[in-house]
Amino acid sequence: MPFPIHRKRRLRVSESMRRLVRESRLDPAQFILPLFVCPGEGVRKPISSMPGNFQLSVDELVKECEGAHALGIGGVILFGIPDLKDDIASGAYADDGIVQVALRALKNAIPNLLLITDVCNCEYTSHGHCGKVIDQDGTVDNDATLEWLAASSVSHARAGADIVAPSDMMDGRVAAIRAGLDQNGLQKTAILAYAAKFASAFYGPFREAAESAPQFGDRRTYQMDPANGREAMHEMDLDFEEGADMLMVKPAMPYLDLIRQAHDRFPVPIAAYQVSGEFSMLMAAVERGWLEYERAMMESLTSIHRAGAGIILTYFARDAARLLG
Repeated sequence: MPFPIHRKRRLRVSESMRRLVRESRLDPAQFILPLFVCPGEGVRKPISSMPGNFQLSVDELVKECEGAHALGIGGVILFGIPDLKDDIASGAYADDGIVQVALRALKNAIPNLLLITDVCNCEYTSHGHCGKVIDQDGTVDNDATLEWLAASSVSHARAGADIVAPSDMMDGRVAAIRAGLDQNGLQKTAILAYAAKFASAFYGPFREAAESAPQFGDRRTYQMDPANGREAMHEMDLDFEEGADMLMVKPAMPYLDLIRQAHDRFPVPIAAYQVSGEFSMLMAAVERGWLEYERAMMESLTSIHRAGAGIILTYFARDAARLLG
């Protein structure tokens, strides 16, 4: 008598069968590609710790975004690298700031590409912190920083941002940004809140890419303790109540449990940021022959989506979209 095959095994016998019964399905439209824009022309400066990623001048950024749009990627999020930094983050909200210039160029060249901007101050302050510093341990003046964030959001929206994404972790920033946008006739601009952003070890490569490492102290006085899950839900509750249209968990893979909790708790889209350290960790293993690139990439993205993220910010967006296409 032949060995009986359980029905669960019959549903795994071929790729066609596995595809038919697959529970979680990725689509390029779910991906947001992070990009770094800098002054100059013809600039395509490799980021050593993030293979395949670059600091791009506006002209090169437009080319990169044309390719991303052609792949069906859901959108891009821009991080600015200004010429000059100061104590008041003036480059973040200047109408001729690097992100504002890039937004206008992209809206002109690719009108249907969804444009998101990171709203924070660390790339624009001389000290590398996310707000007005009041102490050498990195403590910031929360309420004074809200004015900067609202001004940046208004400036970005006027330049063409469809979504602004505050990543600073200041209390009350979503309400301040929503008020600033609405008061300036920008009611259609959505807010994607970095609602649960942890003081993570996985941000290291990003700080090279964005040239945003703090010059003293660290950001643990305002970013979240990785040990605190209930506090993360409280932070997300506050951003939701203040009017966030979408909520984000950052990083993604170490916090899959919180992505699931957010998905089950909030009636808005949930995003997750597969951050630079997650990307670079996988790439380092691939370069050493320890992992198979395409399988590791897609498994990591599938796990984030399966946990409950409908939107994934990832440096793998281009290659994953090509595979899915």
